[in-house]
Amino acid sequence: MIEARRLHILRAVADHRTVTAAAAALYLTPSAVSQQLAALEQETGHRLVDRSARGARLTPAGEILLGHANAVLAQLERAEAELAAYGSGDAGTVTVAAFATGIGLVVAPAIASLARTAPGIRVRVRDAEGDESLLMVLDRQVDVAVAVEYRGAPGEDDDRLTRVPLYAEPFDAVLPPGHPLAAGARVALADLAKDTWIGQSEGNPCHDVTVLACEYAGFTLKPEHSSDDFRAVVALAAASAGVALVPRSALRGMELTGVEVRPIEGVAPTRRVFAAVRRGAEEHPLISPVLTALREASGNGA
Repeated sequence: MIEARRLHILRAVADHRTVTAAAAALYLTPSAVSQQLAALEQETGHRLVDRSARGARLTPAGEILLGHANAVLAQLERAEAELAAYGSGDAGTVTVAAFATGIGLVVAPAIASLARTAPGIRVRVRDAEGDESLLMVLDRQVDVAVAVEYRGAPGEDDDRLTRVPLYAEPFDAVLPPGHPLAAGARVALADLAKDTWIGQSEGNPCHDVTVLACEYAGFTLKPEHSSDDFRAVVALAAASAGVALVPRSALRGMELTGVEVRPIEGVAPTRRVFAAVRRGAEEHPLISPVLTALREASGNGA
């Protein structure tokens, strides 16, 4: 009989691509993960994981089992949801991981709404970038992720997660004072190809959006400076260190007197934000109201 907890470990190894990283995410030792994988291979009669200096990857047999693991784990989430509903399930804690702007824009208003509509639900918030929060959901470190679409993000057809669209917002160009393009009402991205750029670190979803937008505009982004703090990005632009693209909501409430902000001409690069939970957990009586509150806070409610 295959144990469900070993399926969860197999999925963590597939997601993190090393036994060490999977162990850290699951709060286990690498030796414990290796032992559970060995037991799972013994249960199935197949080698499931190939390990090398580059990391760990699933064998074809491992990939087959992973597909079934995702279905089994989703069904267990549904079972937990039904049992919680049977036992009323109207009081408890839901942990939400979200990036800083998302916390201010949708998570905080959702908490205020839940205090009125579902006072038994306590929301615990953890600050995490969009690419980090999805793995935190899959590793059961948090219940809900507020994440950003990025290159390589799990798609809507991913059988591990259920996604709920929240909002989309354009990026604006942030220009140093006196920049020649500030004279216009809008900025063509291609006209910034020869400027010095301020970007985000690789792996940050906003970095991916900016890189793709520049590729579509006909040039390769090579940032001279990088920061994942948009206030720091604006400060660098104000110091004439370069130009940048910043999501519009991140500019709200900032002191912008030292920079010029202009919308992008044509189709602007866009940050698409969604909530995600483990497949099946969307029916949980604690998690479902949180998803509804996030949708309503984003203006995307039914």
